[in-house]
Amino acid sequence: MILPDTEQIDSAAFWAATREKKLVVQRCDACGTLRFPPHPYCSACRSAKVSWQEVSGRGKLWSFTVAHKPVLPAFESVAPFPVVVVELDGTPQLRMTGNVVSAPGAAINSVDPAKLKIGASMQVTFEKMSEDVTLPFWTLVQS
Repeated sequence: MILPDTEQIDSAAFWAATREKKLVVQRCDACGTLRFPPHPYCSACRSAKVSWQEVSGRGKLWSFTVAHKPVLPAFESVAPFPVVVVELDGTPQLRMTGNVVSAPGAAINSVDPAKLKIGASMQVTFEKMSEDVTLPFWTLVQS
């Protein structure tokens, strides 16, 4: 598996929060705009003043695709697998891309893409991949 750089200045706080099983987004301290993915300046007011705000970890399936071979060698054994875009509850301007799993700890190819429906409720789950990296994954919320 390819793991992210958890020390990158703009996203280090995000990765620190995931290690604590918390989902956070950047919040502009000047105008209050929430943003994800993390970046150095607010797109609304251009301020560099930022803090981190925890979000619920719930959302709706906004879009998805299925990754088929050829893929990067690290993902070849699990292809095909769905990749989802989740619109976060309470913050419709924020969307996160990630993998969907059938249950915490399941493989990224554990959800049949035919079961994915736009608008479906999603919940974040976390999996520790190494001492430094805990990744957020998404699960379908059963209605």
